[in-house]
Amino acid sequence: MSETWEPGGADKAIRRLAEDARKAAARLNLASTRQKNEALEAIARRLAAEREAIRAANQADLGVARAAGVPATVVNRLELTGRRFASMAQGLLDVAALPDPIGEVVEEWTRPNGLRIAKQRVPMGVIGLIYEARPNVTVDAAAICLKAGSAALLKGGKEAARSNEALVGVIQGALTEAGLPPTAVQAVPGGREGAAALMRAVGLVDCLIPRGGAGLIRSVVQDSRVPVIETGAGVCHVYVDAAADPDMATDIIVNAKTTGTATCNAAETLLVHRDVAARFLPGAAARLRDFGVELRGCEVTRRFAPWATPATEEDWAAEYLDLVLAVRVVDSLDEALAHIARYGTRHSEAIVTADAGAARRFQAEVDAAAVYWNASTRFTDGGEFGFGAEIGISTQKLHARGPMGLREITSHKYVITGDGQVRP
Repeated sequence: MSETWEPGGADKAIRRLAEDARKAAARLNLASTRQKNEALEAIARRLAAEREAIRAANQADLGVARAAGVPATVVNRLELTGRRFASMAQGLLDVAALPDPIGEVVEEWTRPNGLRIAKQRVPMGVIGLIYEARPNVTVDAAAICLKAGSAALLKGGKEAARSNEALVGVIQGALTEAGLPPTAVQAVPGGREGAAALMRAVGLVDCLIPRGGAGLIRSVVQDSRVPVIETGAGVCHVYVDAAADPDMATDIIVNAKTTGTATCNAAETLLVHRDVAARFLPGAAARLRDFGVELRGCEVTRRFAPWATPATEEDWAAEYLDLVLAVRVVDSLDEALAHIARYGTRHSEAIVTADAGAARRFQAEVDAAAVYWNASTRFTDGGEFGFGAEIGISTQKLHARGPMGLREITSHKYVITGDGQVRP
């Protein structure tokens, strides 16, 4: 499942894939909404028809991963369970049901000289995705890119190589069935060399989206010569203010920590105002312990939860992606805001309070893609935002921020109509 490259071979091979993708993107640009939807529906049918072959490939990946001692959390993300199969199929149909953003006129106006100017959505072109051992992302990303009119170059983690190859084969068969170029979705081979070559495909790949842990994202952002939309790393905080309802706050932190432990929108740090700590922390800590959450707390936290282990400086910056939660008691909203500014990753932050003034200040001052008042951070998701689907959560400020649905992975052009105007 790996490639052995001659010197310079990776760049040549990946550029060939990218050249094919660019040709496919030109054809996708002209595809009708009906044709794209038919392709998505065909992928869903073929997933069901070829489920056993896909499962066999996935089981082979799982066997290699377990033999190599890959962590259990990675193995869990790697496995294509029945639920994930159903989710992939339904996701394809959901994307097919979404409005097509391509060709949408965002705004239009007429200049005093009579020129009519329209700002129109167009496909990005060729989108590269580098991600870890989540083969379901292969289908999700392909679906969103196709509906948005872009070709996709998919570089999944080596642990999922067999699964991804099987899934891309299914997708390409469906594209052919729908009369679209199979090279509109391609798997990028070659391990790290293949990923590095994809990052160097300037002029052929329009943007690159990394999905995974902080290390992967940092590597792509630092090394890529292709424009990158930075996503994902989520050191998310829930701040329980002095005016918080302890019961509401407990429900929110339990949900934010335990319902999607390995997701980027899960809470990793709980901040508690000193004035509410005695009323909130003992009960909340007990609830979290019932869910198997390990607490790593400051000195004050450990007075209310003696079983918590002492928190270190590293804990405040940690994206655990596990049943571990850092807990710190702060003296004020100012201190909570300063902590988030220092350790947060601009993903999702929440305040729990009955004080509207404190909430408005928190939402105004916190620099993050999503800022919540009295709600769990777990809602930072394309489906939950009503986008229908997403390709990732952007934590940067250029082009797109937050859940990236169909509109967020398009570009635009200005279409100008005149009747003979010339510039004086």
